[in-house]
Amino acid sequence: MGKRVGDVMMPEVRSASRSTTAREAARLMRETDAGSLPVVEGERVVGIVTDRDIALRIVGEGKTPDTPVGDIASGDLVSVRPDQELDEALRVMARYQVRRLPVVEKDGRLVGIFAQADVAMEAEPERVGRVVEEISEPRQTH
Repeated sequence: MGKRVGDVMMPEVRSASRSTTAREAARLMRETDAGSLPVVEGERVVGIVTDRDIALRIVGEGKTPDTPVGDIASGDLVSVRPDQELDEALRVMARYQVRRLPVVEKDGRLVGIFAQADVAMEAEPERVGRVVEEISEPRQTH
């Protein structure tokens, strides 16, 4: 049996609530050197806010930095479970072109973050290289 997400994920996760301001979310991202934060209600993940969300939806639209992240966070959450195999999680990253995924239990409770960088140490170098390429490819629009 191969390694699973729970074997390599970061269990300490900084998160934001829907009422956290964009300014505070940006500060948390800077402190944790992360480009995204899960948005939670209690312990359940309800969305994710990225540095790109802040740039495009706050700065780009002329909103105030005190805007709650609940107003700009993506609700279409892509996540993985701790019991999923690394290869499966890599496919999810490539398919959705994301570098970090919240790790949630079946009940939606946030238990960690699975990042592309975590995988680099564990997976086959060729597989990691392919995933990085797939994540970085421009999306096709129709």
